[in-house]
Amino acid sequence: MSGAIMDFEYRPHDPARRFTGIAIVVVLHLLIGYALISGLARKAVEVIKKPLEATVIQEVKIPPPPPPPPPKIRPPEPKAPKVQAPPPPPFVPPPEVPPPPAEAPPAITTTPTPPAEPVVIAPPPPPVEAPKPSTRSDIGVACPTQIKPEIPRKALQDGTGGVVRAQVTIQGGAVKEVTILSGPRIYHNAVRAAMMQYKCVAADGTVAVQEFEFKIE
Repeated sequence: MSGAIMDFEYRPHDPARRFTGIAIVVVLHLLIGYALISGLARKAVEVIKKPLEATVIQEVKIPPPPPPPPPKIRPPEPKAPKVQAPPPPPFVPPPEVPPPPAEAPPAITTTPTPPAEPVVIAPPPPPVEAPKPSTRSDIGVACPTQIKPEIPRKALQDGTGGVVRAQVTIQGGAVKEVTILSGPRIYHNAVRAAMMQYKCVAADGTVAVQEFEFKIE
């Protein structure tokens, strides 16, 4: 073995602990003896031996619900008594009647009718001619309010002059239609535009003629 050194130290028991243990044992024996003498142990045994009381709990049954009331039964309605039809009267055969005597067919007589006279168709009436409008040469009386036509710029540039003769139809106090009868074509639109602005007093359908002289100096 190695050279390790183990140190053992002796420690004597404590005599006070020993006396304390002996004292506790003695006290316990004294208590047990006192209990036996005083009868406490007997009462404990009797309590243990006492029979246990068992309580039986009865189950509470809920009564079933009452049955529903029976349905009301209506009394049968009284039926109307059947009315029997009266029996048909007995069949009585009709009396036999002799047929009337056959009559002779009537005689048919024809009367000749005279032939109908031919229908005479009258000739149609002659057509009614429409009244011809009156003509006035003096347009100054028929249309007192007049507008002077303007000379076109082209005519001024070309130096074109001439006389334009135009005819108008009056309707409702104004010129309804303008017809150029003669004259240079370059002045036709200017004359027509001016005459359509006339205010007239002549009757409807009046025709008037007017001449316009254009001079280029």
